[in-house]
Amino acid sequence: MQFPKSKPIVISVGGSLIIPNGGPNVAFLKALELLIRKEVKNGHRFVLVCGGGKPARHYIDAGAQIHSLDPEDLDWIGIHATRLNAHLFRTILRDIAHPNVIKSPLSLPKKWKGKVLVAAGWKPGWSTDYVAARIAKRLGSKQVINLSNISYVYEEDPRKNPKAKPLETLSWRDYRQMVGDDWSPGKSAPFDPVASRFCAKYHMSAAIMNGENLDRLAKLLKTGVLEGTYLA
Repeated sequence: MQFPKSKPIVISVGGSLIIPNGGPNVAFLKALELLIRKEVKNGHRFVLVCGGGKPARHYIDAGAQIHSLDPEDLDWIGIHATRLNAHLFRTILRDIAHPNVIKSPLSLPKKWKGKVLVAAGWKPGWSTDYVAARIAKRLGSKQVINLSNISYVYEEDPRKNPKAKPLETLSWRDYRQMVGDDWSPGKSAPFDPVASRFCAKYHMSAAIMNGENLDRLAKLLKTGVLEGTYLA
């Protein structure tokens, strides 16, 4: 993968990294901040699209246990969790970030203030992976980096089969056969099915990689070598 400085690098940051359980992962936030600042000094610009993490799922599960709630209402709960995480990121990167969190991929600023644009969930039916893909297309980038707590897409669920084979490259067609085409609030997949359909339609690619050790991301940005799954 290549990352020309003429195009911003779009990263979908999984909520499982931001708030894995109980509270913000300060060590991860510090590490990502340092990496972003270093790469900004090297001439890169970034779009960080923040997921919701455990709080989103906890609130969605709580609402569903009390009443039979409309999926749209459950989705809004998750969206607001992503926006809280995005505000945290924008605050951490305040001096180099655009002052407003982007809530719609259709309303990007014509000119950024700073080198980092922070975005969050948009509206029901669309995940932050989809937001990242839409933003990448609007900005002329053909790729999205997806950071989460998994290292690869596997041929089977590794939680059920520890011997499941990791896949280094995978076509959108084969991946979509694995995960389906439907999106539901709180659904967990390496890359959202709706975003996958969008990327396949517009011939975009995605790098699925583990963000718990950001040395992998640093290596990808420096050398173009991916330790993860390349979807295209």
